[in-house]
Amino acid sequence: MKIAIFGRTLYSGVLSALLAEYGHQVYWCEYLKKQSIEHAYAQDEAIQHLLEKQHKNGFLKYCHLNDIDHDMDAYLFSFNATDEKMGIEILKEISLRPIIHPKLMINASTLGLNGTAKLQAYLPEDRWIYLPDIIQEGNALQSVLQADQLIVGCDQDDAEKQIRELLRPLFPRQQQYLFMPILDAEFTKLSISGMLATRISYINDLAVVAEKLGIDIEYVRQGMAADSRIGSAYLYPGAGFGGENFSHDILTLSNAVSDTGVKSQLLSQVWEINEQQKELMFRKLWNYYHGNLKGKTVAIWGASFKENTARIQHSPIHIMLKALWAQGVTVKLHDPHALPEIEKIYGHRDDLIYCLDQEDAVKDAHALCVLTAWKQYASPNYKTLVQTMAHPLILDGRNMYDPQYVKSQGFAYMGVGR
Repeated sequence: MKIAIFGRTLYSGVLSALLAEYGHQVYWCEYLKKQSIEHAYAQDEAIQHLLEKQHKNGFLKYCHLNDIDHDMDAYLFSFNATDEKMGIEILKEISLRPIIHPKLMINASTLGLNGTAKLQAYLPEDRWIYLPDIIQEGNALQSVLQADQLIVGCDQDDAEKQIRELLRPLFPRQQQYLFMPILDAEFTKLSISGMLATRISYINDLAVVAEKLGIDIEYVRQGMAADSRIGSAYLYPGAGFGGENFSHDILTLSNAVSDTGVKSQLLSQVWEINEQQKELMFRKLWNYYHGNLKGKTVAIWGASFKENTARIQHSPIHIMLKALWAQGVTVKLHDPHALPEIEKIYGHRDDLIYCLDQEDAVKDAHALCVLTAWKQYASPNYKTLVQTMAHPLILDGRNMYDPQYVKSQGFAYMGVGR
């Protein structure tokens, strides 16, 4: 099939790569240049390799909307909420083209409830499908390929047949699809994000209690994860969750619940717990130094909202930076991929030093705070750290280290619920 894909999300990149790999003719088009696409996924080598391979093989083409033929079999739209206006402009342009309708139109965007209906209003003659974004950043390809069942919002039998054929190489078995009305599928997608966020906030809430009781939350987490009814997914305490789409889903679902008049405070509390969690490492630092932070230097490892991505939307780094700067602290920041994104927002300032080497960041620092669980942070050279830091304090915002071992190396250690 000939498929035109629009959008610059991670999901659009994954779908472009996978559909092209299985023989579809994919036209990834928009107002993007190939170079900007490459930059967007530079941190995910698997996606980058597959995109390059299929572009070389001729199954994937990068192009402008005006460069694609009128005989596309399907159009796929993958926009974040921030790109909604751009997406609507693209739909308006498509509506003016001499296309024979109906076509298969796939909404794979993160626009919340009635997002598909909003797009469909510009191309009402076509067959619309909602395909929820199921991408896990840092594990993008496998999060699609290993999906047990694919939720598909579909209100037309003909559209169901077309989407099955489009995705047949990836999902060949009938039981791999869970078809439901489009609005139901949109609400299901939001509800999944809400459940995952609830698990994260719940373990973070327990971590606060455990710490006050002198209990190590890691033992508690392992015990809970061992119960087959619970499992380990999204059950790791830390400095709070982030991410543009995930956070947008939680807020959208919370607002949708409120708008119905249902008296439910759970989701708002989940969000509030998470926002408070982003302040946790600063509060620990503040208490450790009894509020005397002015003139000190703090090293931070990790700016992205999670490992294996450069994205910083709703990352704990923002709250941490603003809190430290308000106290007159100089920050030395390292992240393998996210520094350019931080620079776009905060630019160059005297109290923010960008470090390309993680060990350079800790030199003369009065504390090291780990906010992102990048693998390269997992086994630091403690002897070097203790010699180069102005004061040996580690704030472990992702519980990456063994507290007792770190303390035996001469450090003060503070984790989450430990």
